[in-house]
Amino acid sequence: MKIFENIINHKINTITADELLKYAKQFNIALNRLQANKIAEYLRGKNVNIFDDSQKAALVKEIAKSAGPETAREVNKLFMQFTKS
Repeated sequence: MKIFENIINHKINTITADELLKYAKQFNIALNRLQANKIAEYLRGKNVNIFDDSQKAALVKEIAKSAGPETAREVNKLFMQFTKS
């Protein structure tokens, strides 16, 4: 299972705004281009483990600061989809 987590974390840490928008659409999550750009810019190079609850919570909190609380909630839903077993 560790390899699966590594692949997902790598994708999160290198995601582009276009990819983020594609996943948001796939999972019916409201996200616009400006929000996707801010989030992708923030995530790039952070090396965050979204399978670690405390790291994920800190990340969502930081996203809320830059993109707003509603966007952070939507991104958290997306993270939950990625980490479902």
